[in-house]
Amino acid sequence: MEKKEKRNNLRILHYAFLLMGILLSAGCSGEDATSSAERLIVYDWSMADLPDFHSKFLEKYPNTPPKIVYLAEDVEAYGKIKAGFAFDIVHPCTQFFQLYVENGLILPLDTSRIERWNDLEPSFADMGNINGKQYVMPYDWGYESIVVRTDKVKEIPDSWEDLWDPQYKGHVSLIDAADPAQVFTSLILGFDPWNTTSEQDEEIQAKLSELKDNIFTYWTDFNEIQQLIASGDSWISANVWPETYAMLNNKGLPVKYITPKEGMIGWMCGYAISSKTKNLDMAYDYLNALLDPTSHAAYGNMGAGVSSKAALSLMDQEQVKLMNLDQLDLQNRTVFYKSWTEEQRKKFTERWNQFKAAP
Repeated sequence: MEKKEKRNNLRILHYAFLLMGILLSAGCSGEDATSSAERLIVYDWSMADLPDFHSKFLEKYPNTPPKIVYLAEDVEAYGKIKAGFAFDIVHPCTQFFQLYVENGLILPLDTSRIERWNDLEPSFADMGNINGKQYVMPYDWGYESIVVRTDKVKEIPDSWEDLWDPQYKGHVSLIDAADPAQVFTSLILGFDPWNTTSEQDEEIQAKLSELKDNIFTYWTDFNEIQQLIASGDSWISANVWPETYAMLNNKGLPVKYITPKEGMIGWMCGYAISSKTKNLDMAYDYLNALLDPTSHAAYGNMGAGVSSKAALSLMDQEQVKLMNLDQLDLQNRTVFYKSWTEEQRKKFTERWNQFKAAP
């Protein structure tokens, strides 16, 4: 907990120093690498914007820091960009890579311009390769699995199917999202989550309906699920990220993060460049700053896995071990999200809404 508080304090200081720099630079004269009219627009998650994470970019462009526009979720970001939102760089996750490419929203990357490209874990780089071209630079990743309050249950689950076990009636919490439900229900039924038939879709719907009695609630954010587990209301919590487990474990709570026999579910997100950018050189400078090992490790220490092997070696190794971020064999036993089609996304969302609305 002390480490988390220190990081939060540093975050406040970083913002204060950044604001001071912007104010000071507004009154400065002299040469810069670019004009203020060419300020880079980065559409990013709120936890990815600290100056430490792109410090090399700030050194090169001291008077024009990037303009960070926050995205709340992938669905929102994709819809906003498709509707015409202007950006230079975006930070999507794997479920949306194909959609960005199919709609011509991002450029193929020239990996020769990314200085630390060879530091990247090849399996993650492959996820950003669409139709034989590299469109996404992998950056962060993590697991989704089940957190168990070991003092509340007689048996520790070892499968996603244990979410249906009657002994957990009224004490299972699910993330309020359609994608995870499609994946873990498909896995226990032996289906390929991304290629289900209409008959299999009916089986998935029927199987999900049997889970209703076990549901305590649906959670939506990092703080909410922590509170649910810490209070003891949620005995079995699904699709939880490892940083949540790490924080609860550090508080001394009796929790276990399991590896289901069907495999954990994995997510990976990365950076892509707008097909309409007018700041291509700056965009590559920003990507290079992100992959600087020290900067990338600083991001990882906030609670995520990193795609760079060089950055991984610089991270807090106690955290790396606790969250299994160095276990490539575990990655091989993980089912990573893939891109959905527009039709699939609509279908899964409708199914999920029907499931939640059912008595």
